[in-house]
Amino acid sequence: MGKKNVLVTGANKGIGFGIAKYLGLSGWEVVIGARDEQRATKAIGELKAQGINVLGWVNIELKDLDGIGRAAKDINERFPELTLLVNNAGIPGDMSVDSEHTEIGAIRETLDVNFIGTFALTKALIPLIARNQGRIANVTVPSEISPYWHPLAYVASKAAQNAMMGVMAIEFEQSNTPVEIFSVHPGPTTTDLNGNMSLPGFHDIETVGQKFAELINDGLHHQGEFIELYPIVKED
Repeated sequence: MGKKNVLVTGANKGIGFGIAKYLGLSGWEVVIGARDEQRATKAIGELKAQGINVLGWVNIELKDLDGIGRAAKDINERFPELTLLVNNAGIPGDMSVDSEHTEIGAIRETLDVNFIGTFALTKALIPLIARNQGRIANVTVPSEISPYWHPLAYVASKAAQNAMMGVMAIEFEQSNTPVEIFSVHPGPTTTDLNGNMSLPGFHDIETVGQKFAELINDGLHHQGEFIELYPIVKED
């Protein structure tokens, strides 16, 4: 690969911001994917204040398929040397109810954003990433169901992402497409998505961002892998 240019979706806050920060600190040039210009501008200012080279931002709303098409066109024109896509953006769905009481609308909305939107953006950017012999990393959770935390809409949407990753990895290998794709589970992390939950075994955004950057920079081949930065520890 040539230049190290990365697009991180949902990079204006939370895990996405931590990933953008530590990739930037390790030499990557960063493109922010966000839904809101004001929040993107604030994040860019904070990153630049730490010496990170931020190339700009792209308006990405994962539930808007037409908007994703426009975003992909924008990315191809403005950032033709993109070598890494980090699919981080997503919504939690309704995490306050069990599966029996989960509304169909909540399932549909979460799948539309976390799976359909992520797939659409990935699909649109594969030709660009292939030209640059780059990589795609999905921030996700295990498909295996944990007895400790299992909100149906969110877990189902991330299981679909894992399936997408696995299928694409096999197809890239079979077709000799020069793209590597893998999934990364940060482990329990205190973020807005879970109401800033902080329990034993949880990590903060700084820790996860640094660990994620170390993985990206490890020089190893991770095609088709599901990698846990901090596995969920079984309770006693």
